[in-house]
Amino acid sequence: MRTSISRYNIYSRHLINKFGQKVYKLPVNLPGSCPNRDGTLGYGGCIFCDEQGSGFDALPNNLSVTEQLRQNKEYFRRRFNANKYIAYFQSFTNTYLPLEQFAANINCAATEENIVGISVSTRPDCISEEYLDILCKAQAEKNMDINIELGLQTVNYHTLRKINRGHTLAEFIDAVLRIHRRQFEICTHLILNLPWDNMDDVIENAKLISALGIRYVKLHSLYIVRGTELGNMYERGKLDLITLEKYVRRVISFLEYLDPDIVIQRLVGKGPQNKVLFCNWDTSWWKIKQELERLLEVEDTWQGKKFNYLNGKALSRVWYIDANQSNYHPAGKNI
Repeated sequence: MRTSISRYNIYSRHLINKFGQKVYKLPVNLPGSCPNRDGTLGYGGCIFCDEQGSGFDALPNNLSVTEQLRQNKEYFRRRFNANKYIAYFQSFTNTYLPLEQFAANINCAATEENIVGISVSTRPDCISEEYLDILCKAQAEKNMDINIELGLQTVNYHTLRKINRGHTLAEFIDAVLRIHRRQFEICTHLILNLPWDNMDDVIENAKLISALGIRYVKLHSLYIVRGTELGNMYERGKLDLITLEKYVRRVISFLEYLDPDIVIQRLVGKGPQNKVLFCNWDTSWWKIKQELERLLEVEDTWQGKKFNYLNGKALSRVWYIDANQSNYHPAGKNI
């Protein structure tokens, strides 16, 4: 019987195993943009994204990288007695910058005391060999643990178009292959309750990132912010949102099909409280997490329970001739 703590691969425990103690992420919030906002790919960005990007809990973006890291380090040191950190370039598209500026940002983080890793959040269509070269240099010279966070949101390319994502599945796969060649770990962001997705999409999300050898995943429940295109649709009654119960069921199914070696960085997201129209069904993210963990135990299920679809699944039903060449048997069956 599995214990509750082993039902899924928890990020905090993974970091302790990796670094020998608790490690804390320090968000870095830099002014920036996105090719899906400035006209390179489109205007307005994804229909759920507001002008702050994803860094609504971060320090003001007029502070330097060094200032933000030092202020956040001091906060975590005082509150949690922390002394190892990951610099997390969180907001907007951090590789959508001039090469020299990106290099300077990474160098600031790599040379800061007690920083053991760097996490760079970006888009799949903003990964190139030149930017990966800079991360390789930081890894080699400063012994940094590097990972790259790629926002995918869904494998459903029809939904990607509806949310004005600006890229398709092909760009994500290309980015993953390029990053893997540099041996950096990848974290994929997914939203499991997009209005145009169903359970088949949820399961295919798990299958795709498992097949691609992704190391980490962040699940976000969709939140809706005032002033966004999605917010306008919500206020006009044009969105069909699933219930909390169905979201929980989607997460459980996702986990069941997910490679058990993939580390779960987040099960539920949260939005900016001052501008949110809808977030987590007016329920604390912590309560949703507890309910998920409770159901995993009640139903005696776990991450990877249905991870049985790779490495030629169909061959398990192939028949072969035994040694005496006279009888056919299903592969793997005792005879």
